[in-house]
Amino acid sequence: MASEDEVFDTQAARTLVSQLRGTFSTCKTKSYEWRISQLKSLLKLANDHEQDIIDALRSDLSKPPLEAYVSEIAMFKSSCEFTIKDLKRWMMPEKVKTSITTFPSSAEVFPEPLGVVLVISAWNYPFLLSLDPVIGAIAAGNAVVLKPSEISPATSSLLAKLVGEYMDSSAVRVVEGAVPETSALLEQKWDKIFYTGNGKVGRIVLAAAAKHLTPVALELGGKCPVFVDSNTNLKVTTRRIIAGKWGLNNGQACVSADHIITTKDFAPKLIDALKVELEKFYGNDPLKSEDLSCIVSSNHFARLEKLLDDDKISGKIVHGGQRDQNHLKISPTILLDAPEDLSCIVSSNHFAR
Repeated sequence: MASEDEVFDTQAARTLVSQLRGTFSTCKTKSYEWRISQLKSLLKLANDHEQDIIDALRSDLSKPPLEAYVSEIAMFKSSCEFTIKDLKRWMMPEKVKTSITTFPSSAEVFPEPLGVVLVISAWNYPFLLSLDPVIGAIAAGNAVVLKPSEISPATSSLLAKLVGEYMDSSAVRVVEGAVPETSALLEQKWDKIFYTGNGKVGRIVLAAAAKHLTPVALELGGKCPVFVDSNTNLKVTTRRIIAGKWGLNNGQACVSADHIITTKDFAPKLIDALKVELEKFYGNDPLKSEDLSCIVSSNHFARLEKLLDDDKISGKIVHGGQRDQNHLKISPTILLDAPEDLSCIVSSNHFAR
């Protein structure tokens, strides 16, 4: 991690990668002992600093403590524990059949680490989506550089601090910063790149990786429709929709529902039921609810505000739409028969940077 007075440029990125390749070349990261010790350190990091993590997520996204624990901390711990339990088995060679043409030979597949891995994380689950790929990279015996999202600065700063304290800094590093730092990292040759975010930046990552034939894992946003049949249990259905939509970062999640498809006759009943359950979830004034996350930044808030004020949209609002610019909050909002083709719309559930 560079200090505030240091500039992380292309040369700094090149030096960092060279240092990590030096560590990897010693075969240090390949041993079971190193891998398991680092995974246990990650688990200890989460156990020791639960409240710090919750506070950082509250600062970045106004994420409620229960949501922060369930959707980030608990899932991260579960991933750590699962990996620790099965790591030794995953590292064992796998026997495979041979052809009659090579009789009487035998064959095994040996899992080998790729080398030095870059993880570029997202802002909407800034703790989980930063460290979960790191778990896999370490379990496979790689050295890792983590680049957290600058849009969630409190969590980014906390990750840099804790990873520096708990992890082997000769093999696991964090680089904070924005576009210049990410660009400097992408100019380097990596053995694998993990990126969580939107398609626009995903194309940039993939283009940079292609110069070195680097394999890339892209986790991008998409569309998440909900189909509601008229025979459904309305209370159960609406509560699940609300929890899966506004209970996930106030909709800022790639798996949150972004539109509902139902019959024209059933739509009014479904909307009425959603209104009733929304009041139970967030009260008469959702903007004052402690259980509703905020929009991550003023830029994202302005983008969504512009969307709601669009002539094609404003008349379609049948519930909600209230906003609090000072606290970057938008109340749960339902649109009825919104236009299908609005090129200006970028849904709030995408990992936009």
